[in-house]
Amino acid sequence: MASNLLHLPGPGCSSREFQPSRLASRQNSPTGILQSSNGNRVFLSPPVRISTRKDNRNNVRALVVTSQFNAPLIAPHDQWGNWTALFAIGAFGIWSEKTKIGSALSGALVSTLVGLAASNLGIMSSNPPAFQVVLGFLLPVAVPLLLYRADLRRVIKSTGVLLLAFLLGSVATTIGTVVAYFLVPMRSLGQDSWKIAAALMGRHIGGAVNYVAIADALDVQPSVLAAGLAADNVICAVYFTTLFALASKVPPEASTPNDGAVMDTGSVSNDKLPILQTATALAVSFAICKSGTYLTKYFGIQGGGLPAITAIVVVLATVFPKQFAYLAPPGEAMAMILMQLFFAVVGASGNIWGVISTAPSIFMFCLVQIAVHLAVILGLGKLFRFDLKLLLIASNANVGGPTTACGMATAKEWTSMVVPGILAGIFGIAIATFLGIGFGLAVLKYM
Repeated sequence: MASNLLHLPGPGCSSREFQPSRLASRQNSPTGILQSSNGNRVFLSPPVRISTRKDNRNNVRALVVTSQFNAPLIAPHDQWGNWTALFAIGAFGIWSEKTKIGSALSGALVSTLVGLAASNLGIMSSNPPAFQVVLGFLLPVAVPLLLYRADLRRVIKSTGVLLLAFLLGSVATTIGTVVAYFLVPMRSLGQDSWKIAAALMGRHIGGAVNYVAIADALDVQPSVLAAGLAADNVICAVYFTTLFALASKVPPEASTPNDGAVMDTGSVSNDKLPILQTATALAVSFAICKSGTYLTKYFGIQGGGLPAITAIVVVLATVFPKQFAYLAPPGEAMAMILMQLFFAVVGASGNIWGVISTAPSIFMFCLVQIAVHLAVILGLGKLFRFDLKLLLIASNANVGGPTTACGMATAKEWTSMVVPGILAGIFGIAIATFLGIGFGLAVLKYM
């Protein structure tokens, strides 16, 4: 804080001099308003702390004014500035995945880290009103957009044995969570320890959206949320490297022309989104969010908004699969943008020193959790005589989600695993929020 020394004349000055008593009264005026002798109001801004002392050398009163003004470059109520920053960070995160470093870290982590740097370096505030719009409205809207393909009947029918391997992987994640929480209890996080453990369990059964939904429902602190995301992404990078190393001895399959036919419903090119489909997808998502929030308020379920929204969209996608599959391509594109905004907010809401001090314990928790998951799914899978490529794709769908499962199956030319891997990942997203919250409240909270 900067300090300035102002010298005010002593006795014998003109009647227009400043009176220390009038200035000192500013200390008791939280609104920054003083009343002058002629009845006019004087506004002082920003707030100042004032003290007077005697200067023996000059026989004058010395007034020390200490400024408390320390504003970020983008003011909290500068709506255009904050939204520009959020969308720029989100776009940078998406673009970064085209680079070697960004693809290794993931766009989500890049957006989180850039947001964290922006707020801690004083570029933007850590809690402007725009953040509340993202958390309260745009994040819930993204959840239905991601799940328009979540037709559970189709998942069960199309995935076959892979679904059993995926469920085995979910059990392996649950076992890994218990073992990791026992070995690395993260007591320094207080009540957030079991909450972040539950969120990471959901993350490694479904995906990032489940991590977010569970953390929101359990009210995890922003710094812990950001630290968990950062630690998890580092461990996942090591995990995927290990997964591809294990897959190196499995040969590619002979390609078949119709492997991707089941996913073609309503598909559009990546660089051109139809206006009507996009508008309809958004309208339906808003309607689902309205229904979910209304039901949670009606039944008094605190923090149940995102789980209720997830349940509604899964039911609708199962009952009306053709209509919702038509809306899926533009919905997923819009959801990607909105999720990047959310990750930027997660980063900007966190304190960098809090993240640094919190991340090591979460890092060790994730390491143990993923190691146990991989050991259990491969061990039990071998016992039940599952093919290795089936177990690897199932584990990938658990930890990484539908996108990474599809990417691995495509890269290894396991063409029969592409669509089942996507559907298994979507199934994980549909169930992981409920599993994470339920297991956290019933088990982890009391460990």
